Amino acid sequence: MTDHRHRTYEAMAAFMDELSGAGVTDVIVSPGSRSTPLTVTADASPRLRTWIQLDERSAGFFALGLAKAARRPVALVCTSGTAAANYLPAVAEACYSATPLIVLTADRPPELRGWGAGQTIDQVDLYGRHVRWFAELPVGDDLDEAFARRSARRAVTVATGPAPGPVHLNVPLREPLDPPDDGVPTATGTSSGAPVVADRHLPPDQLDRLATLVDASPRGVIAAGPADLDRESVEAIARFSRAAGWPILADAASQLRRGPHVADCPIVATADLLLRTPFAESRPDVVIRVGATPTSKALRLWLEQHRPADVVMLDPHGLWNEPSFTSTAVLPVGARAFADPLADRLGGTRTSDWLDRWRTAEQAAEQAIDTALGDGPLLEAAVSRTLGDSCPETTTVYVSNSMPVRDLDGFLRPGPTPLRVLANRGANGIDGVTSSALGAAAASTGPVVALVGDLAVLHDLGGLLAASRLHLDLTLVVPNNNGGGIFSFLPIADRADAVDTHRLFHTPHDVELSTLAPLAGLRHRCVRDRDELAGSLEAAIRAPGVDLLEVPVDVDANVRQHREVLAAVAAAVA
Repeated sequence: MTDHRHRTYEAMAAFMDELSGAGVTDVIVSPGSRSTPLTVTADASPRLRTWIQLDERSAGFFALGLAKAARRPVALVCTSGTAAANYLPAVAEACYSATPLIVLTADRPPELRGWGAGQTIDQVDLYGRHVRWFAELPVGDDLDEAFARRSARRAVTVATGPAPGPVHLNVPLREPLDPPDDGVPTATGTSSGAPVVADRHLPPDQLDRLATLVDASPRGVIAAGPADLDRESVEAIARFSRAAGWPILADAASQLRRGPHVADCPIVATADLLLRTPFAESRPDVVIRVGATPTSKALRLWLEQHRPADVVMLDPHGLWNEPSFTSTAVLPVGARAFADPLADRLGGTRTSDWLDRWRTAEQAAEQAIDTALGDGPLLEAAVSRTLGDSCPETTTVYVSNSMPVRDLDGFLRPGPTPLRVLANRGANGIDGVTSSALGAAAASTGPVVALVGDLAVLHDLGGLLAASRLHLDLTLVVPNNNGGGIFSFLPIADRADAVDTHRLFHTPHDVELSTLAPLAGLRHRCVRDRDELAGSLEAAIRAPGVDLLEVPVDVDANVRQHREVLAAVAAAVA
């Protein structure tokens, strides 16, 4: 029995050591019995930090947010049975957002499967095609250290490779599961270091053709969707934009909306509004697509309507984020590998009537938004605008799907203060966003502000409960429209005569968010105007712990204000 436990724990210790040597620094553990050898050896590994999350669903999204913010793989450990199934939503998001996760699910040994043993389900290929690689390890006491290391190394290499994403290792373990009597073994750290993935580059002849195309096409745009671009990539795209003389239609989550480059780079932040007006008749000849599918539906429809002759999509991870089917070329390179050499070939700075028209329209639209919002009520558009104007440098903004990401995209103005905007735009769900923001807080050195709808907060109460226990700092800004306010903007809202849209779609919950304060150990404040929001945001960012700033929103007034803003922009650029 002692030999059995030694073999199991020595193999698990080697596995964890190899994970840490390959670049993993954080392991998110949800308590369970069958996973004891994984949990104990991870916690004993000197180079790994363990985080305890009570439920696997929140744990998965916490790991996702941490991996996004840290730009490195994060490991997950859970027990057998439906515990593993609760990872699926986060695994799916990681799959479609190219986020590296190492999912380690403990399992019953083969002889106990299919015989009614407790907490036993079929975990083989549990996540299907949502993982980049699946393998089942040998049963713990049959797993030698060398194979354990190879498996860990391969898991990290695949998760962080040219097509990054989640991997799943199923780990069958036999009882007894507790550590050997003489203590938990630790490995000696013989790992050879983090895997190195070579960056892809375009061949010279292809760069020459692209440079010729850009030089001959003054009517071009750079359509930048959600992308966690680093500072070097941002600067490369900005330099290419200046050399080409093309505006950047910058998604709020593209990292191109804010930063020092904005001072001399043609950033268009109001594309979603501009392209809902007659300004959309402007026809581009060439489009460069950067990042994931743009948040703006108006931008997507604009490209579908005009079908430019050349739409070049940068797709370094091979995800084919192209639901409009407009791309004429797909290049397997990142933003920097594309933009830097092209900017070198083009040289200088180009101007044109086309570029001037975009710049003039952007300026007019920004002024129209400010005028339309004026001294009006603090509704969802003004919340996004105030948040962007108030967050200090080094802030990470984690924005929820549904209306928050659309409002941030529509109303976050360009500016020199860098903001990092993260969102779960792979599968685009509202689930787990609070946990993701907390994961980002675990990885970030600066403040983290989450812009989250009321339904999304209620959807992830388990994650919210973990905040104070994990001693994390987070500011939640929650426009509360008492349900699914986005449905007030959709065609179903016009069918109230035939469908009970309020009950079936808006789904009012009537929960007082202030009641979450004692439950989750957070501070709650209700704010009702922009100055109060700005001041409360500043105070919350300075204070440790979790703050929830609730903004009551009247749904009908919110819809009217959005329409008034659109009308003002249309008049300004007419």
